[in-house]
Amino acid sequence: MAAILVAVAVATMLVKAAGAAWDAVVRGWPLAVALAAAGLVGLVWYGLREVRRQRAQAALVAVLQIPLSQIDALTDEEFEFALRDLLVRDGWSARKVGQKGDQAADVIGRHVQRGRIVLQAKHTTVGGKVDSKVMYQVKGTAGPVHRADIAVVVTNGGFTRDAKEWGERHRVHWVDRERLRQWAEEGVPLHTLLRLPVRRPRRTAVRRAA
Repeated sequence: MAAILVAVAVATMLVKAAGAAWDAVVRGWPLAVALAAAGLVGLVWYGLREVRRQRAQAALVAVLQIPLSQIDALTDEEFEFALRDLLVRDGWSARKVGQKGDQAADVIGRHVQRGRIVLQAKHTTVGGKVDSKVMYQVKGTAGPVHRADIAVVVTNGGFTRDAKEWGERHRVHWVDRERLRQWAEEGVPLHTLLRLPVRRPRRTAVRRAA
């Protein structure tokens, strides 16, 4: 509803700006004024187009489902963007942060009920496996560096047995190929898939609100 109101407001501005530009020409105003009015029309038109683009993108993300075959064909960076979009679909506010020196964080998200999450993406071949070293790295930086409540390693391959066992003992969640299929293809929300609990509001936040 809010997006529709914004679009209507922008359209109204566009009409008014166009009228102002025409009046400028008819009344013989200086050329500079007419050009300025025309420039305003262009800016408003661009804003309207951007609103429509964002609405279309939001609609696509809301029903996003990505087959594993498509995920396998992605580049490392595209895989990170895909994970970000899947989080957004599930109701998280998320951004891609992965780059050189990212300290084991490729995507960071925030959920009102579940807190802050860090995803480490490991795009590999179908038979590739993530070992325990990755789990150590994520555990070492998720909380101290990124202030995350939840740490997750996601791969389109698999995990070694040691990696899974270590992650379960130290609260580093893992999403292997089968879990990724459920998340990306079937649309199962990540917090449902990993059984992430609803977090209680922090006492400091409650006191400030009071």
